[in-house]
Amino acid sequence: METRSLGDKWFDGVNIALLAIVSLIVLYPLVFVLSASVSNPAHVLNGDMWLLPKDITWKGYSKVLDNKELLNSYGNTIFYTAAGTAINLVMTVMAAYPLSRRDFAGRNLIMGLMVFTMFFSGGLIPSYMLVKQLGMLNTFWALIIPSAVSIWNIIIMRTFFQSSIPNEIQEAAAIDGCSDWRILWRIVLPLSIPILAVMVLFYSVGHWNAYFNALIYLTDRAAYPLQLILREILIQGQMEEMVSIGDSSHAQTIMDEELVKYAVVVIANLPILVLYPLLQKYFVKGVMIGAIKG
Repeated sequence: METRSLGDKWFDGVNIALLAIVSLIVLYPLVFVLSASVSNPAHVLNGDMWLLPKDITWKGYSKVLDNKELLNSYGNTIFYTAAGTAINLVMTVMAAYPLSRRDFAGRNLIMGLMVFTMFFSGGLIPSYMLVKQLGMLNTFWALIIPSAVSIWNIIIMRTFFQSSIPNEIQEAAAIDGCSDWRILWRIVLPLSIPILAVMVLFYSVGHWNAYFNALIYLTDRAAYPLQLILREILIQGQMEEMVSIGDSSHAQTIMDEELVKYAVVVIANLPILVLYPLLQKYFVKGVMIGAIKG
């Protein structure tokens, strides 16, 4: 067995200590929000509850489940995320795979034009006018089509295809009579599970947390995503708290709203917190392979 020097042991000890501190810093807000969502709001507002829940109550979650608008927006967000991620994934693969092929003429020019859009864009007003002229205002397409593809993610996926999938495999498949579509479907995609998982995570998190496009393009509350409703709850709660300073008649209302805030935050972030551990092993592998080779 290799004998580790005293310096190596100190290095490992310092790293472990630093990572433990960072983990505590990251975990504390999560634990606090979870505890606050089931604690008596009086203890939360007074600062008595700082980590573990006090006087456990499920009133906040019951109010969320009784609110049809919240449940409807939750369903909208799930739909937007699923449909948007599927379109994003297809568009990214369709763009990245041809650009990774050596026999694709003009790929460098096309890639340069795509990269140009990362530095220069039309801005919000032209984008709004375009969405309006296309008849997508107040429809779910306005939340999906404008963000159908990310140039940065195309670059990541193209780099993965170039560095992780040997060109000889594709040439051998072509000699055996495989078409380009069959090479992509039968060879490239099965070997690209790590980067596909990374793209699913990137796009799904982006769609799940998005609210600005909905704020700009949607006016029908029935089509609002969860994050837009959550934004309204947080802003409305802050305004009511400022207006009702010194007025005891709103005290109970404010405490109930505090419970609802924390409960909605927990419910809104739960799917992403569940998704990330499932894709974590692919996340590191997919990003690092595409970043350090080639």
